[in-house]
This record gives sequence, C-alpha cells and structure tokens, in this order.
Amino acid sequence: MAMAESNIANDCRLPAELNSFVGRRHEVAEVKRLLSESRLVTLVGVGGVGKSRLALRVACDVRRAFPDGVWLVELAALESPELLAQTVSEALGIQDRSVRSPIDVLTGHLRDKHLLVVLDNCEHLLDDCAVLAATLIRASPRLSILATSRQALGVTGELTMPVPPLVVPCPDSDRPSTASLRQSDAVRLFVDRAHAVLPGFELTDDNGASVARICRRLDGIPLAIELAAVSLRAISVDQLLARLDDRFRLLTKGARTAMPRQRTLRALIDWSYGLCTEQEQLLWARLSVFSGGVDLEAAEQVCSGDGIEPDEMVDLVSGLVGKSVLAREDHGSSVRYRLLETIRQYGRDRLRESGGEHELKLRHRDWCRDLVDRAQLAWYGPDQLAWFARLRAEHGNIRAALDFCLTTPGETEPGLDIAMALRFYWIASGSISEGRSWLDRLLAVDHEPTVARAWGLVVNARLAVLQSDFAVAATMLDECHDLAVRFGEALILARSAYVRGFSALLQRDLDGALRMLGEAVERSRDGDDQTGVVNALIYLATAHSLLGHCEQAVTHFKECLEMCEARQEHWFRSYTLWVFGIEKWRQGDTAEAVEMERLAIRLKQPFDDRLGIALCIEALAWMAAEDEPERAAVLLGAARENWRSFGGPLFGNLSDYHDACEASTRERLGGRRFDTAFRKGTELGSAAAVAYAMGEDPEPGRQAGEPSPLTRRETEIARLVAQGMSNKAIAASLVIAQRTAEGHVEHILNKLGFTSRAQIAAWVGERDHRDPGSSS
Repeated sequence: MAMAESNIANDCRLPAELNSFVGRRHEVAEVKRLLSESRLVTLVGVGGVGKSRLALRVACDVRRAFPDGVWLVELAALESPELLAQTVSEALGIQDRSVRSPIDVLTGHLRDKHLLVVLDNCEHLLDDCAVLAATLIRASPRLSILATSRQALGVTGELTMPVPPLVVPCPDSDRPSTASLRQSDAVRLFVDRAHAVLPGFELTDDNGASVARICRRLDGIPLAIELAAVSLRAISVDQLLARLDDRFRLLTKGARTAMPRQRTLRALIDWSYGLCTEQEQLLWARLSVFSGGVDLEAAEQVCSGDGIEPDEMVDLVSGLVGKSVLAREDHGSSVRYRLLETIRQYGRDRLRESGGEHELKLRHRDWCRDLVDRAQLAWYGPDQLAWFARLRAEHGNIRAALDFCLTTPGETEPGLDIAMALRFYWIASGSISEGRSWLDRLLAVDHEPTVARAWGLVVNARLAVLQSDFAVAATMLDECHDLAVRFGEALILARSAYVRGFSALLQRDLDGALRMLGEAVERSRDGDDQTGVVNALIYLATAHSLLGHCEQAVTHFKECLEMCEARQEHWFRSYTLWVFGIEKWRQGDTAEAVEMERLAIRLKQPFDDRLGIALCIEALAWMAAEDEPERAAVLLGAARENWRSFGGPLFGNLSDYHDACEASTRERLGGRRFDTAFRKGTELGSAAAVAYAMGEDPEPGRQAGEPSPLTRRETEIARLVAQGMSNKAIAASLVIAQRTAEGHVEHILNKLGFTSRAQIAAWVGERDHRDPGSSS
C-alpha cells in the first residue's frame, strides 16, 4: 500500500492578499527580469523590509509563465533542518509512502515539472536551503526558485537582489505638497494602513510634513510603518512623531555595529512592546513558544498562571490583536492567532531574558501531549474529521514539541508518547516519512527498555511496512514483542500481530496474513480495543477475499462497515469500502462495486487522502475494463503518478489486476487509441480525475450561459478588479466604504476559489470571451 501521488497541476498556491500592495513597481520589474535570466533568485534584506510580500506579488504576476503552478513554501516556523525537504513536499501537495528519502521523492516529482517555488524566510536554515535549492535546480531543468532571506544562499548561478526600504520623501521642504508626498511609496503605505485603522484618515497639508518625517524616521521599512500606523487608533500623527523622536534618540547608545535600519526596527518593536500593559507583554513573550499559530484554548492552557488568570486571556489576546502584535486568522468556525516571525523572535528573546523559556516549553509540551492523546482517543468516532483538521492546524506546534523532547535530556519518553499517539495522523496526513524520522531519532537517543519504547517500536514498524521497508520493520517488531511480553502489555502484542499480518499481506504471504491478522483481531477483542478490531478486520477480510474465501470475506467486511457506521467513522470505513468493492466486483456485482468505490472516494476527500483516492480510481479502472475499455484506459492514466512513486506491491494479488486491466484494454482498443485515452488521463488534474472517476464532467467548469456564482454587486466589483482598480479606487467609484469593497473582493475570491486579484481578472475575461452577452 506504499504509494504516492503528486497534486502538482496548473495551480496558484499563494495566499490571498489581505490588504493592498503599495509601490515597488521598479523592484517587481527587476525581480521579473532576474527570473528571466536565472532559475534561482534570492531577495535579501533586513527583517521587515518586505521581502516576502514582494516575492508573493512577483510570483502571482508571473504565474502564467509556469504551467505547473507557483507554490509558496513558508519556512519561518520550521526549526528542524531534517524536515526541510518534507516541508517543501507538503507545500507542493506531494504525499509519498515509499521508503525513499524526502529529497529523492521531491526531485523525482519535480523532474519534469515547469513551476516556480517561493522559499520564504531561509535565513535560519541557510546552509540547508542552499543545498536543497542546488539539488532541485540540478534535478529539474524547468524549475525556478524565488527565495527570501537576510543573506544570499551562496549557490552557483544564484542571482540576488537587495530589497531596499520604500522610497521616503526628500527632507528639502518643511511643508511639502500632498501631491509630491503621494509620489513616495512609504507615505502611500502609511496612509493606506492608517486609513485601515482610522477610516477618516487622509493625507492633508496640515499633517503631510509630520507623515513625511515619520516615514523618514522609520527609514521606509514597511513593517515599521505598518506598526506605527496602528497607533493612530489612540494618538494623533504629531503625537506619534514626538514619541518616535524621543524613543529613537536613545539609539545612539545601542550597538554601533548594527545597521541603522536594524536598530530602528528593533527600537520600533521595543516601542510597541512598551505600549502594551505588563500582562500583554507577559503574554506576548509566552506566546512565542507556539509555532505556526495558536488558538484561545491553547493560549489559556499554556500561558495562564503566574500573573495571567485564564479568564483574562480573551481581553489580553484582543489587546494584542488591536496593537497588531497578534494576527487573527479564521479557520472555518474557529479562530487562530499568529505572531509575525519578527514579533515572535522578539518575544522569544524576552522570554529567554526572563529565565522562563524552559518552563514554558514544558507547558507547551504537556499541552501538545494532551492534545494528541485526546485526538487518539477520539479518532475512531464521529469527531474524526474535526480532530484531523485540528492536528493539521497544529502540525507546527507538534514539531516544536517533538524537537524539544528530542533535544532536551530526560524528555525521550514524552516524545515517544506524542509520536506514538499520532500514528493515524502520520498516515492520514501523508507524513509517514516524517513520523518515522521523529521515531527513529527518539528511539536512537535512549535504548532504555520501557513501555513507551515498545509503543514507539510498533508504531514505527507500522510506518515502515507502509513504505515496504519490511526487513527493518521485522527487526523493530522482534524487540517490541520482547518488551511487550516483559511488561505484560497485551494491547501492544495485538498491535504487533496486526503489523506482522499487514506486512505478510503486502508480501503475498496470504496464509501468514490470515494467521497474524486473526490473532490481532482476537487480542484486540479481548482487550476491548474497537479501533484495533476494525483495523485488523479490514485486512483479515482482504486476505480471505484474495484466497477466494468469499463467505468469510463478506462476513468480515460487513462487520467492519457496521462497526464504522455505528461510530460515524470515516477513515476505516473508506478503506473497507475500497477492498469490499473489489470483492463485489470479483463476484460479478460491478454496479454495486462501483458505488462502493465512489462512496469511498467521497469519504476520503475531506482528508485529502490522495493515496486512498488513487487506489479507488485504480479499482474503478479494473471495473470499467470489460464494458468501457476507453474509460478504463483514462482512469489508468489518471493514476499514473501514483504508480510512478509506488514504493511496493499492492495487497496480495491486487497488482495482478492492474497488469491484466492494462493488457486487456490495450488489446481491445489498439495501441494508438489506448495511448490517446491513457494520455488524456495523465493530463487530468487531481480534481478533474476525481470528477471523471465519479462519472461527472472530467473538466469541470462553467460553460457559456451558466449562471454566475456572484451577486450583481460582486459581478460589478469583479469587473472593476479586472480593470486593475485598487480597493480604494473601487470604493470611490461606487461610493462605498473601502472596507466594504475589501469585503466584496474577499467574498469573490472565496466563491471562485481564487487567491489573487489577477485570477479574478482572468475569470472575467474568460467568461466574456465564452459568452460576450453575459452580465458576468
């Protein structure tokens, strides 16, 4: 079952712009020019100068030049260099179940792709990013990389562009005209962000000189300007300028070797820190232990106490959001908060200075341990999808906790507990290699015989089997068995039997699979472990099916489905339907078999289980071969990427069905027709392949005459966006508030599933071309 799939398609995986992009026309043009000359371009500059925002704007502008898409890889929260290639793979939508190293997986998938990858915030992993970039550039002749860092990567062929601060007004005049000030990108940014927090704010002859001086004092650093503009909620422009002047006079006593702009940015964050209450400062420092975001529940659990009461957390978080220290992010029905990386590092420094870093990391570890334990208990039940989404959102925090356990003496056992409790998450999220990496390193740190070590071994062996690394898995299972017997851990013995049986199934030892999976079922029943029962039953039924024991197979499959349906569970149910569908097809009930595979796909989609979906598409190809050979060939083509990265055999004789399907369809269609149909399948994107497998339009899209998903007002605003108008210009044109215009644009992006204004423009143009008379 070790298979992989790439979701790389003509795609734009960039975040939507939440506020306007100001200025940088020269820099945007220069970066585009450099990308035309080199496949590796690095934007360098001090923190807060706007490297990331510039890279994203360029990436969005040039996306049409890259048929396989533009992809953002955010590295700021990544602290483990060992996970760099894995993180890039995740960002590119690559899931791999093979035993190959993450870098081999990545280079294999990118070898023939024409795409742009944005590596954002490389400075803390500079050497590793340099090696990765050089390796990928060599392996993929049509890959381009746009990196951001505080210094160059130092790779041969790399072109670097220093990102300067925004242009500030010249200090020649005490009362410059507003017209001349508007030529300054720094002033325009300040006015734009000030208007966002104070809707009535405008640049006038009265405040123009003060605005110009503020921008000069801040050296045109975008982050500094944005932080300063926030304070206009409470004070005037002149008061802001006075406080900046007073504050920055102290800089002459700072480090003389630091660049002035770096001292300015540090001083501005110092100043923002000074505007916070003591409790807000304390919370800011404590929140820095989180990586990749935090929700209110986690903040209360980790950061309260010693000066912060739990019932004060909402007000304190609101205060930090209001001061732009915390960024608020909506995640479905929940809300998360994130510290910008520069702000987070500042908070980490403050936490270290206070001597409380170790204690907070312990609290963070305990919170993470509790989180994954609860997720493990709830996995086999109605909240499975919710917990999967929660763990996805907390992946950065999970990594931070595991890294702490790995690098702190005496923390191996908690680390094993966390990694073990994530056994289903590692599989469902396509993070098998990462799970093995953490477990390998934790098990290597401490060889003390413990129950935690036994659990770590059995979970690691299971992941190894999924990658067809059978010999390594067998060695781990031998040690695990000895420990389980020594400590009388019946449940570990049940899980060990399951892994041995699953391994035998993959290696076509069907009799051995029956024996070990049968033992796993019985041991799990004796221990009242329903998760273990249903998991082992799926593949015990599969082994019976492959041996031709139809009655036993159907009995076990039905029991699996009944158990899963009673618990409103999705993951195990989807895999049961996949193999049960194949058994139904073998018995001649193709119609029901097809419905089972399609239901399995629907259950898998919320997990983004591309391996499982691919297995179902493969089965549907077999089922179509007799009556619809051309359709079967298309489905085989759609699954090609999976077979290309296949790490081992399918269960028992299932791989024989693939070979038989391809041979029979090629014979019935003839070589040319088969190749044409197969190629059509390879050209389908992931979503289109699923639509085709489900019997829907293989190339979904609205046709001429179909109703627009937008309201009349949204349609009007979409047309103005297509004309290149900013939110401010749209608001003025329609005589509405700028925030209203921003809200409409965000709704349009969400409805159309887009991430940029350029995509809206392209959508409007395409509809007009298809249906010149349409109103959308």
